[in-house]
Amino acid sequence: MVVKGVIKNKVYFDSVSLMRIGSELSSMEGVEDVAMVMGTNENKSILQVSGMLLSEFSDSNGNDLLIGIKANSDEIVSKVLDKMESLLESLQKGDSSSTTFVPKSIDGALKTLPQANLAMISIAGKYAANEARKALNRGLHVMIFSDNVSIEDEISLKKLGKEKGLLVMGPDCGTAIINGVPLAFANKVRRGDIGIVGASGTGMQEVTSLISNFGGGVSQAIGTGGRDVKKEVGGIMFLEGLKALKNDKNTKIITLVSKPPHQEVIDKIAFELKGCEKPVVALFLGADKEQLKDFPAEICRTLEETAQKSVELSLQLSLMREVDFTNDDILKEKAKKTSNQKYIRALFSGGTFCDEAGILLRDHLKEIYGNHSGKGILPLENLFMSQKHTLIDLGEDDFTVGRPHPMIDFSLRNKRVIQEASDLECSVIILDVVLGYGSHPAPDAELAPIITKALSINPKLTFISYVVGTDADPQNRKQVISALQNAGSLIVSSNRVATLFALEIVK
Repeated sequence: MVVKGVIKNKVYFDSVSLMRIGSELSSMEGVEDVAMVMGTNENKSILQVSGMLLSEFSDSNGNDLLIGIKANSDEIVSKVLDKMESLLESLQKGDSSSTTFVPKSIDGALKTLPQANLAMISIAGKYAANEARKALNRGLHVMIFSDNVSIEDEISLKKLGKEKGLLVMGPDCGTAIINGVPLAFANKVRRGDIGIVGASGTGMQEVTSLISNFGGGVSQAIGTGGRDVKKEVGGIMFLEGLKALKNDKNTKIITLVSKPPHQEVIDKIAFELKGCEKPVVALFLGADKEQLKDFPAEICRTLEETAQKSVELSLQLSLMREVDFTNDDILKEKAKKTSNQKYIRALFSGGTFCDEAGILLRDHLKEIYGNHSGKGILPLENLFMSQKHTLIDLGEDDFTVGRPHPMIDFSLRNKRVIQEASDLECSVIILDVVLGYGSHPAPDAELAPIITKALSINPKLTFISYVVGTDADPQNRKQVISALQNAGSLIVSSNRVATLFALEIVK
């Protein structure tokens, strides 16, 4: 096996383009792996785990493009480099045959679409605040998908938005559904009378998808970004979103989804809900009971329960849920384990799933490690190496600086799956598979071969996957489920069920 590297100094390509080129190069015969990343410290750590952090990369920085190639021979490496140069050249030139006008500014976009009332910002974080401010000053609601925006800029933008009567969703807002239109990472769900405000993108995706799958429907789903409910920001947009739902004639049930807000923010939300005539369902994932003892809402503990309770209030009926796994299923998985197989390794693309799993496991298992701090979760010594029971959110900034989000680019998680399968103490791997707009168009084509490969390395391993989405999503949910099952993964209906199933296997 040959490992070679190339540096292109002071050359920038967006992460999605690099992902596509890297994927195409990786598919060439005789190539084991190709990495194309900007030279950030986080990306260097990823290259190190992949065995492609070469000495010549040591002095590179975030302005340099690093290319690592692992192949069967020098000749194949040369072919990869030749093709790479051709693909990069084409990318730089662009498609000269296209006659489509692509605006290069907010003003240019408004000339093309003067009736627009919302701007979606998805550029490097250091530039995002300036563009968002331009949009607000032109009377546009704003959704800021970009992360790595300073908290000072976030506060300033949200105060400006509130002053102008405009929503500022984000920064780092991954999900919204406005008037039935899915924005960023969002699913195709039924329209209905359940309105949601969420400071959790993947949490809203599971809740909205389950609401739809349970027979309910969504009027609006307003994302705020996770920092909105922290003390520094003060819940500015969570409160504005709540006011909008209170005044929305199409919203009959209000559902709140968030990691625990600061107590001052909880008090503000509770005050805003006083006298609200609409039923309210709330999930503040992991909040202490004492924090919520007087909160005027139906309090839920999990994403699944939140969706179920919202639908029951909407449809005025009790939902009967089927059991996803039985005692026989547990015993069957336990019976094939070796005495060394003790640990759960959960590889999430969503932070809320990571937190929910930790909350469900922490009272039952010792020594749970992860990259999300919280009660009962210990910090990993190395983010790229698991310890005992490990819960990883691959959507954290540590993994996404200079890379596409793991819902788009599966390469990092695929490598981690094989790494975990090679650990003889690993018993269960949990995977979320998030469908919808913005997500990978064919997750089954990416994940199924990796699951098959992992089980060839460790046949006694258990995979538990759950597919977040609806049958109306563009990826064909039934086909994805079938492909993952055929590859050897067990399929369950929610993150809660996946976590509890894994717990029963390792207890």
